[in-house]
Amino acid sequence: MTHLDQSVTAPTPSTEPRLSFSDVEMVFPDGTHTLTDVSFDVHPGEFVTVVGPSGCGKSTLLRIASGLETETGGTVVVDRSNIGFVFQDATLLDWRVVKDNVELFAELHDMPQEERSQRSQHAIDLVGLSGFEQHYPRALSGGMKMRASIARSLMMSPPVFLFDEPFGALDEITRENLQAELMDLFVSENFAGLFITHSIYEAVYLSTRVLVMSNRPGRIVADIAVPFDYPRSQDLRFDPAFAELAGQVSHELRGAH
Repeated sequence: MTHLDQSVTAPTPSTEPRLSFSDVEMVFPDGTHTLTDVSFDVHPGEFVTVVGPSGCGKSTLLRIASGLETETGGTVVVDRSNIGFVFQDATLLDWRVVKDNVELFAELHDMPQEERSQRSQHAIDLVGLSGFEQHYPRALSGGMKMRASIARSLMMSPPVFLFDEPFGALDEITRENLQAELMDLFVSENFAGLFITHSIYEAVYLSTRVLVMSNRPGRIVADIAVPFDYPRSQDLRFDPAFAELAGQVSHELRGAH
């Protein structure tokens, strides 16, 4: 069944953004001007993906949103008390089994043990790691490690989820499977998602909107709506409408250099 055969209700964006960038500038102490005049909002029920040339400041956007970096100009509005952040590497602790890795953030927030255990099992089930609760990271594949990383962030039910190329190092089949699973989580959890990738096809497949950034100093040069309903079949990638939209993003990206 292709996308055009489906009629599924996607999350409905709220009127109040969960993450807002307004005229954001970023100049590092060594003088590197990374971002200029960056403005966009991400609402609940929106999955916004950013593509752009290498070095244009995509990851810096996430670091500013999370509070790991502080913008040198403009305004960022986000509740940083509860943000999910999934990095390029799964960043699991080698000496902790999956269940204990998933519960790490909840432990740091002093969540009661019984609630922590219930939530961790629910998160592990959601990402398809049931049966691997007592496995150490060394016994997991790359895709399974990333599932555990996502489950760890899900523990706190974050209203804002940041993803820094989480699937970039995975093989194509694993990457496509995790894209589909992430899409299901987005529909069920209704978070505001900001996702960084170098893949135009990944961006179009996952997103409600694709932002295209220019060369450094990075700025938003295109904001492209993605109209396909959720959930999206793997066959959507072969739909002419998908190819046309990916071509539009590619055209904007080539012009951004």
